[in-house]
Amino acid sequence: MVHLSPAEQLLQELGVIQPQEIDLEAIAWHLGVQIRYRHLEGCEARIAGDNKRAIISVRDDVSPGRKRFSIAHELGHWQYHRGRILICRPEDIGQETPGKPATEQVADKYAADMLMPQYLFLPEAQKHRKLTWDVVRGVADIFSSSITATAIRIIDLDLFPALLVCHGISGRRWFRRAKSVPERWFPRNELSHDSYAFDVLYGRRGDHPPTLMDADAWFDRYDASRYQLNEQSVKISNDVLTLLLPKDEMLDEVDTHRPWGRYR
Repeated sequence: MVHLSPAEQLLQELGVIQPQEIDLEAIAWHLGVQIRYRHLEGCEARIAGDNKRAIISVRDDVSPGRKRFSIAHELGHWQYHRGRILICRPEDIGQETPGKPATEQVADKYAADMLMPQYLFLPEAQKHRKLTWDVVRGVADIFSSSITATAIRIIDLDLFPALLVCHGISGRRWFRRAKSVPERWFPRNELSHDSYAFDVLYGRRGDHPPTLMDADAWFDRYDASRYQLNEQSVKISNDVLTLLLPKDEMLDEVDTHRPWGRYR
């Protein structure tokens, strides 16, 4: 039985039984919160209120998926940090950045639980035996979420033994590792010229299918050249997001049996 978080409990109390019913403005109104879309500079969203009522201001020039995550993130602040005025920068919402405040991490978790509740998300994601960006996009469409937030959710729920890595021009920005991938696999800071991600980041290659390559293109461990993995990278704004799916031999330190299968 899946343990329900506060956000998921709220959705069930409101009778939400399918993703299309996650109406954030209606949920916000139920919680005493009004949503306003407006031009914001220097921040993605902000919330201000007292103990009973609040107003969330959301930047109006971003994608629909980004707006939804920002609203849910601010509702997380309303749940846990009520009575405080919080101004969230773009890097504070849904991004894995060094030194990120604990309040922002809590709000991110609440947003993921509200937009992609496990009791609805797991049945959809578990329909797929292999993890690809097409799968991520398909699930994201169902939940009206961004592909970045959806990929992070899949990794955090350990639905596949995989890593999600984000690189920009200056190097690795953040990464997430599924629990079924041993912690010894820590991706390089700089992109290797041998990776597809390098070409995608610099515009030399577009979308590509999962591609088998030696693990030392991504990890600088002394034994990395003995292993292989599948890489698939996509360009998101000025960054490149990469799904890394290790072959079974890289996962031998933990019990990686999962009822939904293994990536091969």
